[in-house]
Amino acid sequence: MANTFSQIGAVTAMNVRNIPERWASSLVAVVGIGGVTLVLIAVLSIAAGFRQALELSGSQDVVVVLRSGSTNEMSSGFGQNQVTIIADAPGIKRDANGKPMISAELYVLTEGKLKGKDTGANLPFRGVSPSAPALRKSFKIEEGRMMREGTNEIMVGDGVVTNYENIAVGKTVRWGNADWVIVGRFSDDGGIAESEAWADARLVQQVWKRGQSFQSVRARLTDESDATLKNLKDTLTKDPRVQVAIQREPAFYAEQQAMMSALIKGAGIFFAIMMGLAAIFAAVNTMFNAVASRVREIATLRAMGFGAAPVVFSVLVEALMLGAAGGLLGGVLALLFLNGMQSSTMNFQTFSQITYAFTVTPQLMITGIIYGLVLTFIAGLVPGIRAARMPITTGLREL
Repeated sequence: MANTFSQIGAVTAMNVRNIPERWASSLVAVVGIGGVTLVLIAVLSIAAGFRQALELSGSQDVVVVLRSGSTNEMSSGFGQNQVTIIADAPGIKRDANGKPMISAELYVLTEGKLKGKDTGANLPFRGVSPSAPALRKSFKIEEGRMMREGTNEIMVGDGVVTNYENIAVGKTVRWGNADWVIVGRFSDDGGIAESEAWADARLVQQVWKRGQSFQSVRARLTDESDATLKNLKDTLTKDPRVQVAIQREPAFYAEQQAMMSALIKGAGIFFAIMMGLAAIFAAVNTMFNAVASRVREIATLRAMGFGAAPVVFSVLVEALMLGAAGGLLGGVLALLFLNGMQSSTMNFQTFSQITYAFTVTPQLMITGIIYGLVLTFIAGLVPGIRAARMPITTGLREL
């Protein structure tokens, strides 16, 4: 056994030292694997960014209240009396003035024009209550000021300004047969709120002719405990005057982004497999060339008593080194050129645009390296076995 390990070490070390002699073919393999890895990480970073914009922007002590049976805000609805019942329920935190920290909200769609595109896109327009900023995890006014109640003033998120044309503080837009003056721009640490424009909920009700109805209620709990949430749920679900479904914000957003994330990940894996097949062929060709250039060398080692296992192992190690380098190259390129890049896509739960940033996480970079290793392991297996099985006399006759 010790002799086998020493043989493996000797042959592997020799192969690794000889890689610079085959730098051209090795570079082709590394770049090929790197390109495939870059595509995989790029697509998966969209899913990570989408998740960042939704699920990770929620707070554990904030709940979203919808009408029972609703799958999203657009299919929900509450009257003013029902909002009052929710606000008076136990477990809802109150501010310094004793007012419940809730925001009864209305979610409608208006049309905006994405930058660089000729077609329009649904822009989320949210009617909010004065407490709305305090219920967002990382709300911060970046430019201008907060809108005033009862006026046609609106605020827009960073994502709206970045991705839509003619949206900036000081401009006037016409949505829903009314003119709105943009007085502020806000951020929310990449959260979904950055994809929205905000206005006073009462005015949105009037312009869109929604009467006194709201679609959702956000509320801050007195604490994050399960007992507080259970008490709130028990109180409201037993009240015949309201029919509600209550979720913590992270759980609500997790449901909203599940379909889109699944679609994106599925597309990423599909493209990665398709491109990976091409990369495997390129890597196989590289490894065959590497083995072909050392046929006499391998045959000589076999004649000296080296076994087949060290030969196979050495070829696989060389292939895995190239795969690791290619995977790392793809990950670094994704981190340098994609991470943080703003974009937008359709949220199929609400049929509106949601802005997000490509998010290249350490886990995705590790995934890319592992993918490169898998591809090159497959690519190196066949050439390694072929080299080990080649008759010694045949190899010695090669020039």
